[in-house]
Amino acid sequence: MSFAEAFNALPFSNLIERARGAESASVERIILNGPSSLADFAALLSPEAGKSLETLCRRSQAMTRQRFGRTIRMFAPLYLSNECINNCAYCGFSRDNPILRVTLSVDEVVREARALAEQGFRNILLVAGEHPKFVSSGYMTECVRALREFVPSISLEVGPMETAEYLPLVEAGAEGLVVYQETYDRAVYSRMHTLGPKRDFDWRLVTPERAYAAGFRRLGIAALFGLADWRLEAIAVAAHAVWLLKHCWKAQLTLALPRLRPCAGEFQPLTAFGDRELVQVIAAFRLFLPDAGIVLSTREPAKFRDHLLPLGITHASAGSHTEPGGYTGAGKDAVHKTVRGRIIEQESGSLDRIAPVGRATGATGQFEIADDRTPAEVALRIRQLGYEPVWKDWDAALMA
Repeated sequence: MSFAEAFNALPFSNLIERARGAESASVERIILNGPSSLADFAALLSPEAGKSLETLCRRSQAMTRQRFGRTIRMFAPLYLSNECINNCAYCGFSRDNPILRVTLSVDEVVREARALAEQGFRNILLVAGEHPKFVSSGYMTECVRALREFVPSISLEVGPMETAEYLPLVEAGAEGLVVYQETYDRAVYSRMHTLGPKRDFDWRLVTPERAYAAGFRRLGIAALFGLADWRLEAIAVAAHAVWLLKHCWKAQLTLALPRLRPCAGEFQPLTAFGDRELVQVIAAFRLFLPDAGIVLSTREPAKFRDHLLPLGITHASAGSHTEPGGYTGAGKDAVHKTVRGRIIEQESGSLDRIAPVGRATGATGQFEIADDRTPAEVALRIRQLGYEPVWKDWDAALMA
């Protein structure tokens, strides 16, 4: 059985009812003893649990220190391409958006990665839109192989592939795969994805399983908060995590809790998910999944990130760019404009009318970041908070 089959059998209506109507005595017991079921996790998302947010946060912080110590694993995204064949209403890379696009050559990818390595990063996430013509398995394999010499930990966030397509990537040195389901609400998912292979909800849902079968040792999942009810999304992510921990138990698991950010296309969030709710969800996840990594990206503002870091975060990005070539300007001479998937002649001054545009390269970013501090500034702040930024915690030599 795949998670797609298990997902269809989940009693979401009962769990949502629990998440909205848990009683005080029940919530107090769960916080004290820890959640032991998906229903308990749902109760930690309730308004009643929200009244005990300080207690939740203290328990979450203590649990994180117990399991992970005072360390924050640092990473950076490296965007290879913003070409895409999918139409996703909320994404700056969506095919029909009239944006400035580019795909980096392998040499340009190496240039970007070396710039990140000079800043201290030894953990890099390669990100790309889904476009088989530009971002094939072969191209990705070349990129991984070229970086492996000086980047000990390489993860991927690219279009879903078959297990056989993942195998050469793992052999080349990729160790992690990240895939956002975007939303676990099937109806909303259908409305958001109108063109391209990403329309297939179940195909995307079982991507981590195919990646695990290929040998990836790190798996990352997430929902994009702002598309559907935040409690439903959190419960679905928790259920997915439990399934993966049971069936893909040799891999390490991370969860991300990204909120929608401004992007090309000017999509507005469909649902609210405020700061207080995000804090509650982080604490609930830590108590329910004490050994799972929790990722915090530069989507959140600097001051808010500083408050979130001690609550349960184990992985953090810094100095991020969401456009190809953003760190060095690589690919600048190959930037082109597309409209509905077709390259068109670029008008004079058009760079100023397409946002968010990368500072170094001119290509359009996937979304605007909120924390623009340098990696050194973020690392310093982490130390000031009493934690230690970890730039490297893995090397292939350990498996030799």
